[in-house]
Amino acid sequence: MDTDVLVVGAGPTGLALGIDLARRGVDALVVERAGALFPGSRGKGIQPRTMEVFDDLGVVDAVHAAGGTYPVGMVWRDGERVGEHRMFDPAEPGEGSPYDAPWMVPQWRTQEILAGRLAELGGGVSFGREVTGVTQDADGVTAHLASGPAVRARYLVAADGGRSAVRRALGVGMTGEAVDPHPTLVADVRITGLDRDNWHIFPPREGDEGVGFLAVCPLAGTEDFQVVARFPEGTAVDLTPDGIRAVVAARSHLAPEAVTEVRWASDFRPRAALADRFRAGRVFLAGDAAHVHSPAGGQGLNTSVQDAYNLGWKLGAVLRDGAPEALLDSYEAERRPVAAQMLGLSTGVHRGEVRRGDATRQLGLGYRDSALTAETRAAVPEGALRAGDRAPDGKVDGVRLFDAFRGPHWTLLALGAEAPAGPAGAVRVVRGEPHPAYGTGLFLVRPDGYVGWAGDTPAGLGAYWARFGRS
Repeated sequence: MDTDVLVVGAGPTGLALGIDLARRGVDALVVERAGALFPGSRGKGIQPRTMEVFDDLGVVDAVHAAGGTYPVGMVWRDGERVGEHRMFDPAEPGEGSPYDAPWMVPQWRTQEILAGRLAELGGGVSFGREVTGVTQDADGVTAHLASGPAVRARYLVAADGGRSAVRRALGVGMTGEAVDPHPTLVADVRITGLDRDNWHIFPPREGDEGVGFLAVCPLAGTEDFQVVARFPEGTAVDLTPDGIRAVVAARSHLAPEAVTEVRWASDFRPRAALADRFRAGRVFLAGDAAHVHSPAGGQGLNTSVQDAYNLGWKLGAVLRDGAPEALLDSYEAERRPVAAQMLGLSTGVHRGEVRRGDATRQLGLGYRDSALTAETRAAVPEGALRAGDRAPDGKVDGVRLFDAFRGPHWTLLALGAEAPAGPAGAVRVVRGEPHPAYGTGLFLVRPDGYVGWAGDTPAGLGAYWARFGRS
């Protein structure tokens, strides 16, 4: 074997997975067909749940420093400001969720931060290595490259985007629909004549049915703006600087020369699609290779990073901790339903049927129906936290819970209950009085921050723990 895990694609998904594997001592190689990291702002919204993931992976401070809050939308008509538009429903901050609102960071900057953290942990990205085919057997996977020798790994993770070469090589289908047939332009530009305190919205002219829409958003932490424009079906979008200048001038009060520089530009047709499977033997699909979203609501990048977060600890458990290989089946079982749910949410936001509110923050996602979830308490009050739910933050006997959770280990909370002895080094134990967010009992928190097992007494905890190769 050349490596334990070959990660194909150095977007947010592949980089987050590389970080998680590196901190677990798993030998992983991240390869990227391009010659450098993605240069655009495309996925610019980091949802609160992903900020919690970044906290655990050791990058939240850098992400926080690199970005900012979303500005208030300012609606323009004929060169005049005519009203404000709030992009997101307000959220009430609380002890259990320290990151209460989306945080804006251009995707290129998020990837730089993740790549830097991967390097700190001794990993890196091998650029210019395009995977063209995949074969596998009972012992491993062989990735064939456009140039150079093949790479042999125990497992392969396809994080190579919506047009995934690995997914196609496996013959895994992808079922979806066009969310919007109208082509959309997205570009990062330098622009004059607009303030950076607002997300500037130029509605379409009456009768255009939204096709003439233009939005110009200041990208937090940079001097750039992101331009988004929608076109009639069948339009060939002009991505040249002059073409972008013409669109901005035609749809706003700005002159063409107000766009002083075009730094990156792309076009797409919003669609929603879900891979028929997330696992094929020793190959796993993650991120856009497994699910493609409309950008509305900011769910794509966030769902993708959380794919990596779910898969990373399971690969580590199998490759380093002696867990049975069948544990890896739970990746598809847990993540595919979540991806389907988030696809529906993204499509609903795009079509104006759903507000950007609690659901888009992703704090309510969980795995209550997972085979890895065991709720053994005799009576759980309606609305109370249960096994399978996200483990909230808080303080127990002076210990901040997110500080206790941080790292590649499990955590046992003993709240008004006696904690049994656990495997040395494998479980961090936090003892204290009953907590408002948890109640009373024992709560075994998975490495990805979800309650795996909950009980009134330790009965059954040992059997649950043995499922992961522990004793």
